[in-house]
Amino acid sequence: MDVSGGRGQPRPGNDESAEHHPEPTPPAPDPTPNTPTAPAQQPTDGTAPPRGTTQPPDGTPEDLAPAPATPALPADGTAAAPATPAQPTDGTTAGHGTTQPADGASTGPGADPRPEDSAHGTAAPPQAGHTAGKGSAPEGPQRGGLLMGRPFGVPVYVAPSWFLVAILITWVFGGQVDRVLPELGAASYLVSLFFAVAFYASVLVHELAHTLAALRFKLPVRRIQLQFFGGVSEIEKEAETPGREFVLAFVGPLLSLVLSGLFYLALLAVDPGTVPGVLLAGLMISNLIVAAFNLLPGLPLDGGRMLRAVVWKLSGKPMTGTIAAAWVGRALAVSVLVGLPLLTQSGALGSAAEDSVGMDTVLDALLAAILAAIIWTGAGNSLRMARLREHLPELRARTLTRRAVPVETDTPLSEALRRANAAGARALVVVDADGNPLSLVREAAIVGVPEHRRPWVPVGTLAQDLTDGMRVSAELAGEELLDALRATPATEYLVVEETGEIYGVLSAADVERAFVKAMARPS
Repeated sequence: MDVSGGRGQPRPGNDESAEHHPEPTPPAPDPTPNTPTAPAQQPTDGTAPPRGTTQPPDGTPEDLAPAPATPALPADGTAAAPATPAQPTDGTTAGHGTTQPADGASTGPGADPRPEDSAHGTAAPPQAGHTAGKGSAPEGPQRGGLLMGRPFGVPVYVAPSWFLVAILITWVFGGQVDRVLPELGAASYLVSLFFAVAFYASVLVHELAHTLAALRFKLPVRRIQLQFFGGVSEIEKEAETPGREFVLAFVGPLLSLVLSGLFYLALLAVDPGTVPGVLLAGLMISNLIVAAFNLLPGLPLDGGRMLRAVVWKLSGKPMTGTIAAAWVGRALAVSVLVGLPLLTQSGALGSAAEDSVGMDTVLDALLAAILAAIIWTGAGNSLRMARLREHLPELRARTLTRRAVPVETDTPLSEALRRANAAGARALVVVDADGNPLSLVREAAIVGVPEHRRPWVPVGTLAQDLTDGMRVSAELAGEELLDALRATPATEYLVVEETGEIYGVLSAADVERAFVKAMARPS
């Protein structure tokens, strides 16, 4: 296969399958290095010859070869518009992207984290005395909610869903305050609202512990978000060693335990039958339960991260640790779904069995179902992101790059397409008289030009100027490749050798397709 060389000359390289057309003509033979591309013979009807079929090079994983259904350079002018490529690393895994996260990242319900992220979360109990599990990093870029500040340079957002749980905590805890201090009347709900705010402040301290540990290990933190079931620290990389993974997970519950102890010491100095006594007792118990729940050894809880680190250390394989902790997390989800309502009805959680009927029973069952769904989904997300990270090295710029043909700025589009089709190429690079790349002809722009207009449209008018971020090394692979694409969002990138020679053009759509196929592959 051929791609353009440093001065517009072809050089051996990689390519992908081209689109098949009815009654195709054989592909033009690949020109040898340092030999200009030979023009294809023109058919008698004046149309450009169909593009030859090329195959991925030897060693290219078949399921990672870019799909040929969307040709970059239509041979007959009738190609369909290309699919809009989503940025694979910032919403994407992936991830990791996409993000969202790697196999070492904490994940949670409802969304796939970026493949390159770890999200350490703490869930807030929707009722006083109950806790939930770990949160998740939402997929893709989105608004974080109301910006509250930037401690240590990390933005802290309050999601709109937080106000819902604040109302719920105010209602539930307000009833408890009213039973202990009936003389307060309606003011008991103001005390309860203060408790909700103070409790989420302690959740923020929990998340800041994760954040400070991440920054200590030189892991960038995108943001902290307080939401319905607690808080999430969105860490953009996973820990490099099992020891760091353990510390990163453990510091959150540790801070919750420390806060619980501090509230207990403060409680000793006040009368339990007063407003400060009720608030301190509630904060002490809530932080203790949050710490204990998050220490349970199943993903996506902090305890699951710690279990993963231990298995990773013993086996030497992070994937093995993720699998073990994720399945323990799923077992934990089933236990919560069945066990929490049974414990409530038995009176083991502090209320008499005869009182645990009616609406309270329904609420306990609903709470158990929500917590179980969070844990189960988070464990599944962790497995999926771990599988993605395992296959990320298969995403190689050299493998996914399209063959490119160099053309000068004033070359008519029809002539440029003829040269590309003759060479079996699927991309155009605009070069100057010395063969230095100037810009990339956009795939979508080519499709938007009617065939009868192409002889009068110079390729320079359809090109996007190259920036430093749009030049990527042919040696990039895995997370490094995704990081490079995320840093400069674009639809096409110029792939160059270490010497600066042109290797070809990388389409973000091709990377996304390979990204999705990598996620679908079994471990």
